[in-house]
Amino acid sequence: MDWQHGFSATYCLMTVNSETWADDEELGIIEGTIERDAEAELIESASITLAEVVGETWIRIYLQARQESDSEKVALFTGLTSSPERKLDGHRVTYPVECHSVLKPADDVLLLRGYTAPRGAGAALVKELLNVIPAPVAAEDASPVLSENIVAEDGETRLSMANKILAAIGWRLRIEGDGSVTICERAAESSVRFDANENDVIETEVTDTNDWFECPNVLRAYTEDSGTAVARDDDPESDLSTMSRGREIWMEDTDVNLNVDENIAQYAIRRLREEQQHARTLSYNRRFFDGITVGDIITINYPGYELTGDYRIKTQSITLGYGCRTAEEVTQA
Repeated sequence: MDWQHGFSATYCLMTVNSETWADDEELGIIEGTIERDAEAELIESASITLAEVVGETWIRIYLQARQESDSEKVALFTGLTSSPERKLDGHRVTYPVECHSVLKPADDVLLLRGYTAPRGAGAALVKELLNVIPAPVAAEDASPVLSENIVAEDGETRLSMANKILAAIGWRLRIEGDGSVTICERAAESSVRFDANENDVIETEVTDTNDWFECPNVLRAYTEDSGTAVARDDDPESDLSTMSRGREIWMEDTDVNLNVDENIAQYAIRRLREEQQHARTLSYNRRFFDGITVGDIITINYPGYELTGDYRIKTQSITLGYGCRTAEEVTQA
């Protein structure tokens, strides 16, 4: 399937056997939207309208794409339904249903008070924390490890602790359309290139926000154990630097999670760079492209519109309608 060209789209919804993680029975789906957010605890959700009542069950939504002689069936979302409403419109009855991320069971289980993720723990512990979800969970090899203990706070869940560990080691969770979860590094390279000659899928109406006003050029990091470090951007070639802007914009970070072999000064430099990466945001609609999700990096190259460079996908909204239209927000990588 050549995703850069148009295709016809239909959708089907299957219930999922929580023991085998295989498709079970088909249900009638009328419409829906899938939402993804790289910064949200649960990462994704869906709102759908069904033609029949369904209780709490696992479901999987498929795109059935057809393009001349080619066709492909792509899993878009797998999650847990909540009890639906019932809407009456004359003689027509429909059932709006909210669908929760495959990570929801891990968000529903509290950790014991005093639970500690120990120094030296990494992806293997994240996988253990997620073992309450029915979906397959895999971890890439040789993850970084914690340099300090992380102690559970009040109300800490398996998922919130997993996310704290991932934030500290600089890794992420990547959810596939079939619900399988991979514990992996943050994307460092582009997965696909969108431009006028290769994969020209972005619609012409783009919102380009360069929100640099609050972006820091000085960052102070502090912990009781490691002390204080200040990182500065004084580079005259940097648009955000103290030199270029003629003023200092400070940010303080007291929620410090050092990587292994990283000192407080190195941490402050890393965090300042991360904060400065969020200055430019693009929002647009595009045609669906399989295998690209939040957290991935894409290359955009439309020099005629001054849109070039690598961008990390922050949010996606996929409409289960004509062409599986995808609204996307990306930040400069």
